[in-house]
Amino acid sequence: MAKDYYGLLGVSRDATPDQLKRAYRKLARELHPDVNPDADAQQRFREVTAAYEVLSDPQKRKIVDLGGDPLANGGGGGGRGASDPFAGFGLGDIMDAFFGGGGPGGGGRGPRSRVQPGKDALLRLELTLEECASGISKEIAVDTAIVCDLCHGTGCQNDSVPEMCDTCGGRGEVQSVQRSFLGQVVTARPCPTCKGYGEVIPDPCRRCDGEGRVRARREITVKIPAGVGDGMRVRLSNQGEVGVGGGPAGDLYVEVVELPHEVFVREGAELHCTLSIPMTAAALGTVIPLETLHGAEEIRVEPGTQSGTEVLLSGRGMPKLRPNGRTAGTGDLHVHLEVAVPTRLDSRQTELLRELAALRGEEQEDLAAAHTNGRSGGLFSRLRDSFGHR
Repeated sequence: MAKDYYGLLGVSRDATPDQLKRAYRKLARELHPDVNPDADAQQRFREVTAAYEVLSDPQKRKIVDLGGDPLANGGGGGGRGASDPFAGFGLGDIMDAFFGGGGPGGGGRGPRSRVQPGKDALLRLELTLEECASGISKEIAVDTAIVCDLCHGTGCQNDSVPEMCDTCGGRGEVQSVQRSFLGQVVTARPCPTCKGYGEVIPDPCRRCDGEGRVRARREITVKIPAGVGDGMRVRLSNQGEVGVGGGPAGDLYVEVVELPHEVFVREGAELHCTLSIPMTAAALGTVIPLETLHGAEEIRVEPGTQSGTEVLLSGRGMPKLRPNGRTAGTGDLHVHLEVAVPTRLDSRQTELLRELAALRGEEQEDLAAAHTNGRSGGLFSRLRDSFGHR
């Protein structure tokens, strides 16, 4: 008498493959020997496994619906009966059953699509500080994969079409069977003929060799927002590499490389520069013109300014760029004043400085005269004189 395979799984005779799969996975989680070591549970696990193996196979299920038993006398099971708990149930299938896979007879992974999404591309763009401050639109040359204009991404020459792979029968994978202490273990690997696609192109496109894409150089316009800095990236959607089979293109990332500026040093939205002023200007005070990124400005040097003094010009720095690409205010410009002391003086200048020193009570020993009188010459000279007078 034929077994009631539907009853073993607890499903109706018109159950769909998904319903069969859900019922089996539920029972397998309860009855598997690793979960339930009871002898009755193990026997029940063998029975539901055999039932699912039969009902998940369309040919075997047809025999059951006609009143037969495909496992009787080893029929349809390759010499394996329901007594083998892992008949047709490979190790990978066991893991699938417990961790979300399809389970045995669930159809496998199937062929993968020939149309694959493309990868992202990266391009570096050199910009001056002025360009980073104002923003700019630039034409750039991009060398990426684009859709083949001869086959339009199909990979086929003229009007030819892909054909089903004879090696795997369109499944995209081939299986090998091995025996182990667990029983029969079925392993699958991509078909070597069709590379897992399940189909082959008998007459590939002469231009792209069946890939559906070719490399080409094209010109595109990239809009750089104001306030970008070194290392920042601008994303251009769908401007990257076109995928195999004419698949959707990835994104193009334009990375900013900010060139050094001869006057300003940047720290985020803040700008810094060093302005050298004469000693007399620092003492008397003056106004010095400075060309900034926002136009000409006047730097007011107060009388008695010391070296290292900072003059702040508010709102004369870089735009502050938000993550959404919009600007929010402007940074400041920090002008650092450096007093330049003359290294060479003529006799008249020396005389005038001596008069100034006398007026201010700041007379200093004439180093040149001291050297002439032998009272100078550095540390070793003083040590020599000291030992010579003992």
